[in-house]
Amino acid sequence: MEEMKQGYLIKRFIPYFKKYKGLFVFDLLCASLTTVCELVLPIMVRTLTNAGAYDAGALTLELILKIGLLYIALRIMDAAAQFYMASTGHIMGAKIETDMRRDLFAKLQELPFSYYSNHKIGQLMSRITSDLFDVTEFAHHCPEEFFITGLKVIITFAVMCRMNIPLTIIIFAALPLMLVAVKLFNGKMRRQFKKQRVQIGEINADVEDTLLGIRVVKSFANEDIEKDKFERGNNKFLDVKAKGYYYMGGFQATTRIFDGLMYIVVVIAGAVFMMRGKILAGDLTAYLMYVTTLIASIRTIVQFTEQFQRGMTGIERFVEIMDEPVEIEDEPDACDIGEVEGNVRFENVDFSYADGNEKVLTNINLDIKKGGNVALVGPSGGGKTTLCNLIPRFYDVTAGRILIDGKDIKKATLHSLRSAIGMVQQDVFMFSGTVAENIAYGMPGASRDEIEQAAKKANAHEFIMKLPEGYDTYVGERGVKLSGGQKQRISIARVFLKNPPILILDEATSALDNESERIVQKSLEGLAKGRTVFTIAHRLTTIKNADIILVLTQNGIEEQGTHRELMEKNGIYAGLYGMYASM
Repeated sequence: MEEMKQGYLIKRFIPYFKKYKGLFVFDLLCASLTTVCELVLPIMVRTLTNAGAYDAGALTLELILKIGLLYIALRIMDAAAQFYMASTGHIMGAKIETDMRRDLFAKLQELPFSYYSNHKIGQLMSRITSDLFDVTEFAHHCPEEFFITGLKVIITFAVMCRMNIPLTIIIFAALPLMLVAVKLFNGKMRRQFKKQRVQIGEINADVEDTLLGIRVVKSFANEDIEKDKFERGNNKFLDVKAKGYYYMGGFQATTRIFDGLMYIVVVIAGAVFMMRGKILAGDLTAYLMYVTTLIASIRTIVQFTEQFQRGMTGIERFVEIMDEPVEIEDEPDACDIGEVEGNVRFENVDFSYADGNEKVLTNINLDIKKGGNVALVGPSGGGKTTLCNLIPRFYDVTAGRILIDGKDIKKATLHSLRSAIGMVQQDVFMFSGTVAENIAYGMPGASRDEIEQAAKKANAHEFIMKLPEGYDTYVGERGVKLSGGQKQRISIARVFLKNPPILILDEATSALDNESERIVQKSLEGLAKGRTVFTIAHRLTTIKNADIILVLTQNGIEEQGTHRELMEKNGIYAGLYGMYASM
């Protein structure tokens, strides 16, 4: 993706400060106080030095004590201000990071399936975690450090001009050259830090793939292959990081050259001015202290530049996702779909994916009445799953429309539409947690009694009670502690709990052994009663009793009818059924 301009990124970032503007303003006031405390010291030293060097009578014990007590008082205020900046200021940055992470996660929930098809989960994990870590430091230190440095430069320039204008102009003439060097290196560092973020995302993705597939890795004895793959990615990250540090090293070396030039100018030019009587010894001492302060501020900015660029990179990768278009969202006039009976109608529906020219579905017309049982069969790539995914608007139709109880689904809110549809898929996803928590996902807040009743309807209660801790048994990452049939029955219990009027079964038994299939099929039959059901079938014997069977190919609906009608027709379905029966 094209690199975003810093001005645009900062503009997108500023609104996150508004919520904490009170903390932010007070943080800057504390920064002002610490700056003043630091800049008063050279004036005190100048006063004492000039008094002692040119009028010994003026250097009294009373004057020394007054200046000493004033400095102690200033240091106490400085310590209090520093405490606030280091604690509450950092907390403000952490709150901003938290707000950004919340918004980013909410955005990821809105993005369509197509986005996840084209992006690695490891990369997205990197953006929502490590990319935003640097934002805490950036949010706190960026305005604070630039504000402090700006104050120091302005105040130092004003005070130094009062002492000797020519010497001040000579010293400050080096600053524009330093800014040019900063701008040159900053761009290179930012590009390199972005490459680092991308590469650490790739490492995350590789680790996720390997660890989630660890059983496959071990079964093929491919541990060495995975180690080599990780080593290549890890070394690539090192190369990218090393190049970034070369740029940072060049940046710091350049600024140190300017530091040395500023010091030597003050020493040589100041000595010449003092020799000619144009500057007092105390003034030159104060000059050297102010230059030290100025250079220390510049060094702080130099050191902060790496943090600044990391923060900008994190913000850029945050904005990239936040700017992604949401393809499926509520229409402006969308409303709650209301009580759904389950009548589903397809009118001249066409569909093709955004990145392809070929139509997946062409001129689909269906009229399924409440409680109807529709089976979808056909070769892979015929559009069976796609057709079902159009009903809950996981994708939007390219042409035509889909109606539920006579209402265009685009006019319904996504939440109310999807709440009326239940899905049982071949690949069951189990969340890390207990059995009860996974079932309750179908109806958040469900009571234990409701959970158990749903499990009983799904023929899952018996095996759950045999688990070590029953419904409180931890299922492991992605349900690794459960068998395929057990996970499938838990997913069916979820849908029983949800109790939707429309049900989609996507090859729900195709990956199971015969015994598990028999139990799950019985559960599905109980689940289907009284609901409008769309079944994507792999094992054709499971859909013989469907009200209507649709044979979908790339040409659309090639055949439709009951099992008997299609067998008598002796067409595509009969061929598929004969092929399956002979296996």
